[in-house]
Amino acid sequence: MQKNKMGTSLVVMASVIIVLAGIKAAISIVVPFLLALFIAIILSPFYNYFMKKGIPSGISLLIVVGFLITFFILVAKLLGSSVVDFNANLGFYEQQLTMHFHKLVEIAIGFGIEIPETDIMNIFNPKLIMGFASSIVQSMGYLVTNGFVILLTVVFMLLESNNFVDKITHINLKNDSKTIIHMQMILTQIKEYMVLKALISLFTGFVIWIGLVLIGTDYPFLWAVLAFMLNFIPNIGSIIAAVPAVLLTFVGLDLFSAIMVSILYGIVNIVIGSIIEPKIMGNGLGLSTLVVFLSLIFWGWLLGIVGMLLSIPLTIMAKIILKANDNTKWISVLLGSGENLSNIKEQS
Repeated sequence: MQKNKMGTSLVVMASVIIVLAGIKAAISIVVPFLLALFIAIILSPFYNYFMKKGIPSGISLLIVVGFLITFFILVAKLLGSSVVDFNANLGFYEQQLTMHFHKLVEIAIGFGIEIPETDIMNIFNPKLIMGFASSIVQSMGYLVTNGFVILLTVVFMLLESNNFVDKITHINLKNDSKTIIHMQMILTQIKEYMVLKALISLFTGFVIWIGLVLIGTDYPFLWAVLAFMLNFIPNIGSIIAAVPAVLLTFVGLDLFSAIMVSILYGIVNIVIGSIIEPKIMGNGLGLSTLVVFLSLIFWGWLLGIVGMLLSIPLTIMAKIILKANDNTKWISVLLGSGENLSNIKEQS
């Protein structure tokens, strides 16, 4: 019996490795599909809303897709010049950061504080910090490069969304109502999470944009888009988004302005991330900080920069699916933040 269990475990592990290797090899196909899937999930409630209002499916689809195209054209127009200009001046900002760091080391030495300058520069390399921020923003260009394929996939996914649950119901030969309820619950929770998270992230980016414009930071829209994208990553995302904006403000303006930018990101993170978002979305979909970090590493390794941006939505989707099954609910609990354990105990 134990040999059978061990053999089954080995087969499962081998299958997982083969599947991951296949995904890694097919990254050029998987990434556009995943991007299209998340966009379709976010847009599907609006598409369904127009359909419920009696608008034909074709016209509803044109309205939703038209809004999507308009939105991306506006973002690309506002973002394009900022990305090009920032990349052109990247070397200048790196030199300025290095110069300011040397000044801080000299001041510290003047106070009798010995700082291992070379070791710290290897860890906090300005070129790596700015380069990483630039690579994340440039990943938005992936949407433009593969825009036609992604758009077509979104259109077909939206057309299929209304019939998906009906198909599952039809092929359920055992007439197991519990399976249908679980499927509907999973789809509803995934839709709610993605739509609410996208709207909250959009609001976060808007607040950051306004704040940076008032402070006078260079490329405020660029950092607002970065804040929007990284807001999908809890805890760690807001810190990563703040670093390049704070450093650029310090180089371009002064220390006081950089402190103001730090306070801006801190307030946004506390008010939106720790107060507003949990109240709107609830604590049940939270992930532990360790899982967030490991998800970033895993999905980043598997799917690149885009995988890092999609890491938390993908993990949340897996958590929702695991939670819906009694046999795998324990894995969902392990992935969670542990904030709702008392509620789980009461339910059990």
